[in-house]
Amino acid sequence: MNPMPELTPMLKQLRLSGFLDSLEVRNKQAIDESLSYTDFLGLLLQDETARRASRKLDLRLRRAGFRPGKTLETFDFTFNTAIDKKMVMDLATCQFMQEKVSLLIAGPCGTGKSHLAQAIGHCAVRLGRDVLFISQAKMLGQLHAAKATNTYDRKLKALIKVDLLIIDDFGLKPLLPPQDEDLHGVIAERYENRSTIVTSNLDFQEWGEAFPNKIIGAATLDRLRHGAYRLILDGKSYRTPRPMSKIQKKPLNTNPKNGKK
Repeated sequence: MNPMPELTPMLKQLRLSGFLDSLEVRNKQAIDESLSYTDFLGLLLQDETARRASRKLDLRLRRAGFRPGKTLETFDFTFNTAIDKKMVMDLATCQFMQEKVSLLIAGPCGTGKSHLAQAIGHCAVRLGRDVLFISQAKMLGQLHAAKATNTYDRKLKALIKVDLLIIDDFGLKPLLPPQDEDLHGVIAERYENRSTIVTSNLDFQEWGEAFPNKIIGAATLDRLRHGAYRLILDGKSYRTPRPMSKIQKKPLNTNPKNGKK
């Protein structure tokens, strides 16, 4: 009933050690069901293909840097009914990546910009695409640090080559020289080659104000906006605080009197 022990070193040498996870079960199935040799081999290959696909998916998700639970399945569209769900679902097909254009998401704090950007990124990962989710501050900080270690070109190349780059919180802090040049370098190289998602609390017409150099700002935004899809989120914040309990609402007397507060 047990597979030949000699198979183990050979499978490892051929880098097919994943077969070992299902070999015993499939061998028993083949005997019980009188499967042909080709059917038995086919089942093993199906198992190995599924195993490798799952491993690649896990690796892409780890590299993407998503926050836990930020998927379409966990997004509450009923909370803000003004959100264009049909547009979001269309964007989740990642057709915009085939078009090699950007997706720009704007709206007040707490309206779900980062969640939706990551959810669309999840969809891209499931389609076999490499994705990176990173805040503007962290990305520019990494590029700045790379200059000190002579790894700037390598870091820039990695940002340029990733299939989908999601830059979160654009304009949260005004850009300082040479941050605007670094951002322009990323966007300019990705333009018409790769898709980029950008989220921002600023209205679209205010994005230019984030750049100290208006010429660089205009050139950067011109590339981002060309053919881009725009998603505007509005309404109440998903980050509403919990109601205060009666104990929390009770004011504290901070003036000691007779040894008591």
